[in-house]
Amino acid sequence: MSEAAPGFARITLPLAAINFLNQANRGMVATIGPLLAIEFGLSASELGLLAACFFAAYALAQLPIGVALDLHGPRKVQSTLALVSAAGFVVSALAPDVWVLALGRVICGFGLAAGLMAMLKANTQWYPKQRVAAVTGAGLFLAGMGGMSATVPVQWAVPLLGWRGIFVLLAVLAVAVSMWIRFSVPDRPPGAVVPQKRSMAREIGEFGRIFRDRAFLRFLPAIMVLSALNFTFQGLWAGPWLRDVAGMADGPRAVALLVYALGLVTGSLVTGQAASFAQARGFSPMFVPYLGMGGVLVCLATLVAAPSGFWTIAAVWFCFSFCGSVGVAGYAAVGQGFPPELQGRVATAINFSMLVLVFLFQTGIGAILDLWPRTANGGWDPAGYAVALSVTFLLQLLAALWIVVAPKGRA
Repeated sequence: MSEAAPGFARITLPLAAINFLNQANRGMVATIGPLLAIEFGLSASELGLLAACFFAAYALAQLPIGVALDLHGPRKVQSTLALVSAAGFVVSALAPDVWVLALGRVICGFGLAAGLMAMLKANTQWYPKQRVAAVTGAGLFLAGMGGMSATVPVQWAVPLLGWRGIFVLLAVLAVAVSMWIRFSVPDRPPGAVVPQKRSMAREIGEFGRIFRDRAFLRFLPAIMVLSALNFTFQGLWAGPWLRDVAGMADGPRAVALLVYALGLVTGSLVTGQAASFAQARGFSPMFVPYLGMGGVLVCLATLVAAPSGFWTIAAVWFCFSFCGSVGVAGYAAVGQGFPPELQGRVATAINFSMLVLVFLFQTGIGAILDLWPRTANGGWDPAGYAVALSVTFLLQLLAALWIVVAPKGRA
């Protein structure tokens, strides 16, 4: 970054703030999910579908947002979408039934859909490529505080504000962040190539170039599964697992979810720095993501065995989220093979694929759990969780093996 360029506080920090709200919104459902299931009389698959509504909208918005980021830049796109997310939070807060709540989740999905992608796009524009993973990891470290705030703080706030009041608070914060981004984040570096005006069909057609790239297709499955697992469990199923398999009451469960979020926060910072450190010393940009995949496989195998003891369980979920957080370093690594004017679309192509998988994971796990009768306390059978975790283990393993056997493209 040049001496005249704005610093982290102007480029990355405001965009990290919208990711703070994104992670708070995602993680909150894991905390209040059991409450919603009881209040609205939801089955496991219905609760999974409610959570997945957010990710479905998030996924549908990815490809158009990729084009918008490349053409109009992170500042204009993200500040506008933050206001859309505020509207979604308001709809959620006022929801009289689960259908309106689902609509609010969909609107939030569209409004928050550019979060990570806008930050990646801005960082790619302003920082040297070997620094992008580190700076993005630092931004996600701060954003991860949102996931942490959705655990114990939300558990404490529910008796005072109710879950509706928490959505109102998120709406107010979204408006404030929109203004911050609008007046802080610069459009593009001096001398950067200004996108030429072309037909929208041609701009969208660039996704074909991305999805035909051999190296992109070689690494995509492993990266998308790695990231999707963290979204799936932090966004919903870790909370019910802690209740139904580990037998935790609300208080200890909120603490365990806080530990989970702490793993994601510290993992974002450490793995991003490690990926940049390794690449600067000649290692593959995918070296650290490879290590993360191995760690996630170990954690999934341990969770299938249903460990006991609060701190043992918390440590496993911490390691799971820590290792899973390296997926973002994979985004940065794959993006290095494409020109700057396509970075927004490369990131959103990965994110779109990953979010489709999140939707399938969240609803699919719910469908698996519903194969067993509900337990006496309204939860789901531990055997169903073991089967669901085994399926996710197999998918991550197969995706990792695909890297070995897939046709090789560019280095």
